[in-house]
Amino acid sequence: MLIKSKKASDVRSSEITSPSVYLDRRRFLQSAAMVGAGAAFGTIAGPALAATEKTRVKLAGVNKTKWTQESLGEKLTDYGSVTRYNNFYEFGTGKTDPADNSNKFMPRPWNLAVDGAVEKPGVYDLEDFLKPHQLEERVYRFRCVEAWSMVIPWVGIPLADVIKRMNPAGNAKYVAFETLKDAKRMPGQRRAVLDWPYREGLRMDEAMNPLSFLVVGLYGEVLPNQNGAPLRLMVPWKYGFKSIKSIVKMTFQEKEPPTSWNMASAREYGFYSNVNPTVNHPRWSQARERRIGDFLKRPTKMFNGYEEEVGQMYAGMDLRKNY
Repeated sequence: MLIKSKKASDVRSSEITSPSVYLDRRRFLQSAAMVGAGAAFGTIAGPALAATEKTRVKLAGVNKTKWTQESLGEKLTDYGSVTRYNNFYEFGTGKTDPADNSNKFMPRPWNLAVDGAVEKPGVYDLEDFLKPHQLEERVYRFRCVEAWSMVIPWVGIPLADVIKRMNPAGNAKYVAFETLKDAKRMPGQRRAVLDWPYREGLRMDEAMNPLSFLVVGLYGEVLPNQNGAPLRLMVPWKYGFKSIKSIVKMTFQEKEPPTSWNMASAREYGFYSNVNPTVNHPRWSQARERRIGDFLKRPTKMFNGYEEEVGQMYAGMDLRKNY
């Protein structure tokens, strides 16, 4: 339907309770009934369903891609850590706050507004918006600016495919994103930690890069609330705060959009926010990182290990100035 109009180093993997990996078939059918008769994008039962430890929904019909655990050559971060150690200030600033405070958040129904310099603006029902696209699983490294990291099997669709379908105009040089602003549903927004709503943006070539990914799930299941349900961005060569959660709006525009952390502290958070071990955060080094579940730190890789895929986009740029 289209309607116009504590630190990572302080937390051990063993300290985070990991729930069972998959639901039994009966629970899956019960959960599917909760979200109505329509199966989202023809393959899953309700991507907008709140995924909690009691209602975890397996995604069906997910294609494997070249971005696998084997190709990455790294072990996955366990599900419990991925879903219990999060930054999502809309639900609180502590690492476990998002999981503790988002259990009543119901990301359904959900609309996505598309506007700006684009041929097909409108307010789209999310399930219809995603329906033409086949779900994919991609295993990506995730690197936080606080120097902790994870390896996560995400499920979603290429951002480039959506952009091509919307057909932006030639003067659209950037894509801007916004998170839901609703303090009743997102209690962390009652505090002026940031200027709500949360905003992010990408240059058009970044958005069109094959790595850029719109996420609706992880570990083969519907995306949990604390991880950004029902729709988030994943840009694996950038620090995690660029991967905006609970997206309600995409705007195609000519000028560089304002972004939340850059607005809050431009000296610390640049627009590009590429993972770069040679450029320190003003308050700590970015040269090394601690993978959640590991004891020792490891060297941080340029562009989070994706230099071959994205480095050419920044050729000739001063990456200390354009941090």
